[in-house]
Amino acid sequence: MDKKQRVIEIIKIFDELYPDAGCTLEYKDPLQLLISTQLAAQCTDARVNIVTKSLFKKYRNVYDFAAADVSELENDIKSTGFYRNKARNIINCCKMIIEKFDGKVPDNMEDLLKLPGVGRKTANLVLGDIFGIPGIVVDTHANRLSNRIGLTKNSDPVKVEYDLMKVVPKKDWSKFCHQLVYHGRAVCKARKPMCGECRIVQYCDYGKKSGYH
Repeated sequence: MDKKQRVIEIIKIFDELYPDAGCTLEYKDPLQLLISTQLAAQCTDARVNIVTKSLFKKYRNVYDFAAADVSELENDIKSTGFYRNKARNIINCCKMIIEKFDGKVPDNMEDLLKLPGVGRKTANLVLGDIFGIPGIVVDTHANRLSNRIGLTKNSDPVKVEYDLMKVVPKKDWSKFCHQLVYHGRAVCKARKPMCGECRIVQYCDYGKKSGYH
């Protein structure tokens, strides 16, 4: 069975297990998702959601963030880690959205990547979840599981993204990556994968090596 066929079978099982898999960041509009995703770098979604609860009440739109005092914003987001970089990127990102994009979050990869602090992972998440444009989002879970299953041998997120684009049907890109996150949290954990309880183990190289099929 080649990689494409394995992915089709995995998706069938994931659709049973995680039919409603979606982004676990809490947001109300494109800007909130963009900022939450920047804050989520090297930080858990759960922690980001705690921080943004009050953050989005204080800064209500792109103009509020663009006008923020950098040291005050650093303090507001401190618990997400790397807060100096993140604060500076968020302010500059919002300034650029106002100056170049009429105050609206861009709806295409090329323009999103021009924004400070926005890489392909963030851009793909915004495109998929806000604009319905399929994108492969490679976070730590998607990276780990893609390698364990045997869909890639790369660890660089951009290379993993391109490898997955070749084997995952385009219509499933966004959903499949969310499902990988759910499966990574529930079963295929970083330190100790629970192969004995894994429903996709028969399609997984790591499972095979571990003697589960």
